[in-house]
Amino acid sequence: MRHAPVTPNGDRIRWVELPGAEPARLYLHGLGASSPAYFAAAASHPGLTGRRSLLLDLLGFGLSDRPADFGYTLEEHADAVAAALAETGLAGVEVIGHSMGGAIAVVLAHRHPESVSRLVLVDANLDPVTPGRRPGSSGIASFTEEEFLAGGRDEVAAWVGPSWWSTMRLAGPEALYRSAVHLARATVPTMRELLLGLDLPRAFLYPEAGGEPRGADQLRDAGVRLAAVPDCGHNIMLDNLDGFVSAAGLEPRP
Repeated sequence: MRHAPVTPNGDRIRWVELPGAEPARLYLHGLGASSPAYFAAAASHPGLTGRRSLLLDLLGFGLSDRPADFGYTLEEHADAVAAALAETGLAGVEVIGHSMGGAIAVVLAHRHPESVSRLVLVDANLDPVTPGRRPGSSGIASFTEEEFLAGGRDEVAAWVGPSWWSTMRLAGPEALYRSAVHLARATVPTMRELLLGLDLPRAFLYPEAGGEPRGADQLRDAGVRLAAVPDCGHNIMLDNLDGFVSAAGLEPRP
């Protein structure tokens, strides 16, 4: 396991790294998740092996530190990831981001273009959502922070079920709440608008059963490759690993 300080207080992001050739690949998990848990099988799949791969846990989640005084906006998450990359000396990485991790990947590419050479977004958040009492960022954002810390976190545990909670419970309470609020609120301009303006190879993977994502034609017109993956839900790389690897369009290193 490797680590790098990413805040003035020395709070550390941690990641599991697989050796290989560069350009490196950076895997970013979704809300309440952890990259080693969600991406280990993908990074070691024969269709993707051979590249230096960083399975990184965002600040506040998984193996990384959980500072209560961090804002956890998407911009702050992206800047923290950029700081970790700078510590390693890496630039021009291929970023594979799931859900919230995809939203952060877009912001990272916008704010730190030297850090990113390609984006693979896995059913990523691109737009604001309305808070409501249901699993996901919208449900968490329906609480105030005081309500969430006082008991709302326990309600969320019941909503999401044991599988998701197994990694969500590792997140700092403030990190989970604030990340969800900022994800639901989205950036200004939105992640969708930022994605449309990027000048680099971009792909957006989505579950075939749900149909094309909103604004599919606009994404295609901007050069974003859309790839439907069969036999999966939101966690594409867990539900259909071979389908995910095929749709990602990333080549293994010979």
